[in-house]
Amino acid sequence: MDARRLVRVALRAARVMRRTAATRQSSARPDAGSAQPSSEATLGYAPVDDDKADPGEVVWAWVPYEEDASQGKDRPVLVVGREGPALLALQLTSQDHDRDAEQEAAAGRYWMDVGAGDWDHRRRPSEARVNRLLRLDRDTVRRTGARLDQAVFERVVAAVREHQPGL
Repeated sequence: MDARRLVRVALRAARVMRRTAATRQSSARPDAGSAQPSSEATLGYAPVDDDKADPGEVVWAWVPYEEDASQGKDRPVLVVGREGPALLALQLTSQDHDRDAEQEAAAGRYWMDVGAGDWDHRRRPSEARVNRLLRLDRDTVRRTGARLDQAVFERVVAAVREHQPGL
């Protein structure tokens, strides 16, 4: 690798690190799953072909751990709605929770299959956690992964409403 390319790679890495650090501080509120949604919250399928996150799209964002909101990880989330300027989203995982559904439910975690999509480069089947609603700043979402099928989206929203009365 020549010196000029090496410098470009190093500068790009520094930008990503700065952006990630800023996102970790502001992407999702520490109470991102414990607070009830406000009356401003609306759920609905509304993807738009642009570079901005919209309901019905899977995007990547910083998601804090429930046990310690100062820590977390960058992961795919399904945007399901809006609450004022914030996005409402559900974390996704490629881990299959069908095998341990009783254990997960006993711990207060409920998952729903959403299938595979372009948000995962290996196209592994994913599940959405339907009882933890994340509030994200639209500007901290780093990239759009894919649009979820509308029929699947509607089933996910119905499951969210079971766990979030008032939505």
